[in-house]
Amino acid sequence: MKKILKKISETAIRQAVFTFNDDQKKSKWLGNEPANEAQIKQAEERLGIQLPSDYKAFLLIANGFASPNEHVEPSFAKTSEIGFLKDIDPKIIEEWLVHDESFDIVVQLSRSILVGGINEEQYFLLIPPIIENADWKYWKFATWIPGEDDYEGLENYFINVLDFLAPES
Repeated sequence: MKKILKKISETAIRQAVFTFNDDQKKSKWLGNEPANEAQIKQAEERLGIQLPSDYKAFLLIANGFASPNEHVEPSFAKTSEIGFLKDIDPKIIEEWLVHDESFDIVVQLSRSILVGGINEEQYFLLIPPIIENADWKYWKFATWIPGEDDYEGLENYFINVLDFLAPES
């Protein structure tokens, strides 16, 4: 995953379509300093949940990651900032409650952990499995997306981000 994140960083900074700070430009890296095991454990204890292994691997690479393309992809938050969507933005769940056909989305949103896009136009959500040993869900969610964008995992999401940034010619 680190190679993909590095390639995303280099590509976005090289394209210079969005504003990046001097440290990001110099290092060609959009990530924060890595989290340590204690920070991850503290987040898990605060949330009362064991985070998925690929997300923890991401945190050990970058404890937060800037958006490579504002208004399209969310930035990823530090371990100290992540939380349940229902606690961070309860209004979005209330707004979806008015749509009878989207009850399943409301259920998923009410269980989701917001790890990216805090105070942004789009969110990245981790949704814990209902049944033990089932797979987590990975959603990019925004009002401008009709429903959710579902990904097979975090690495799959970042591969899609890179493909969007640098489509094959």
